[in-house]
Amino acid sequence: MIDKVNLIAERMSLIKPSPTMAVSKLAAELKAAGKDVIGLGAGEPDFDTPEHIKLAAIKAIQEGQTKYTAVDGTPALKQAVVNKFQRDNNIKYNLDEIIVSVGGKQVLFNALLSSINPGDEVIIPSPYWVSYPDMVALAGGIPVIVNGTEENNFKIIAEDIKNKITTKTKWVIINSPSNPTGSSYTKEELKSIGELLLSYENIFIMSDDIYEKIIYDNNKFYTIAEVVPELKNRTLTVNGVSKAYAMTGWRIGYAGGPKELIKAMAKLQSQSTSNPSSISQAAALAALEGPEDFLKERNTKFKIRRDMVVEMLNNCEGITCLKPTGAFYVYPTCSGLIGKKTNSGEVINNSIDFSSYLLESQGVAVVPGSAFGADPFFRISYATSDALLEEACNRIKKACDQLS
Repeated sequence: MIDKVNLIAERMSLIKPSPTMAVSKLAAELKAAGKDVIGLGAGEPDFDTPEHIKLAAIKAIQEGQTKYTAVDGTPALKQAVVNKFQRDNNIKYNLDEIIVSVGGKQVLFNALLSSINPGDEVIIPSPYWVSYPDMVALAGGIPVIVNGTEENNFKIIAEDIKNKITTKTKWVIINSPSNPTGSSYTKEELKSIGELLLSYENIFIMSDDIYEKIIYDNNKFYTIAEVVPELKNRTLTVNGVSKAYAMTGWRIGYAGGPKELIKAMAKLQSQSTSNPSSISQAAALAALEGPEDFLKERNTKFKIRRDMVVEMLNNCEGITCLKPTGAFYVYPTCSGLIGKKTNSGEVINNSIDFSSYLLESQGVAVVPGSAFGADPFFRISYATSDALLEEACNRIKKACDQLS
């Protein structure tokens, strides 16, 4: 008898569906079914793409810019990326050190798949963006988790990294401002990490800077290749237009990095997606070259929301919430609620239990901290209206008060 062939590859067991997208999908389905649900899982701004960017896309369509482009991005957009890195980060790249991809996620995936050999290790600070470990595993690597502490605003230090370095270490990932915590590294903190990594010539740094322009309280953004220029040739500096310009659906990410890596990533991209959308590239060009005065107004609104959410959550029994310095997330702990019981007698043992309880009892959808490698925390995106945030926080307080 012939054994039944399994259609699905074994490697697919190494990854799971994105938990953040799953929460947003569930909230949308419940709303569609008529349930009163407030979704706080989405990692995207609730603002619209600025008008001048949309007009640039419309113009590109009207002018017939609807054909294939170079696999790694149009020369005009790549030059705009070069200019952006020089202007904002004081990093000088050549065009052959730049790639444009279908979102920042593809940049990261292409980089890992192009560089990791079986058994290579990638140091990932926790709490982490949900896709880092799965991408590493799918590429044949081993995620090595370094736990950040609440006492240090979830940030790791050079000594933490040093303790995890082995002869197999290939990459260190830095995400600042962070998803999910909103914490950002100072110039001094990055310098300390960078000076450590100078001593390890075979280790590369992946700097995920996608929330660069969403930062508060007079804090200044820095990226590691800017702070320690000697690391430029070992650093992939990743960014995109999704968060700052409210262009999540346009799917444009980009990076500057070592020429040989960029070439390999472009080769991989040529056999997968090929070029990013020509229209999206035209829009991204307008974003990078156009006015950014809207950012200040939007960041002011984000800051007001952040302050309100942090204050209201800290008034909830059993919840403690730090004030983030960037992005549009808070990452509170529900440690004071562990062991308590719901009205139906179910025990809250972890962030998954608490998140499920919030959704079932109050119609508030959050992402459990276990998805980001840290429990018992949960993530809230405050990229939604003030009124919905206030109502959601009131519901969370009610849910906490009803536990015994």
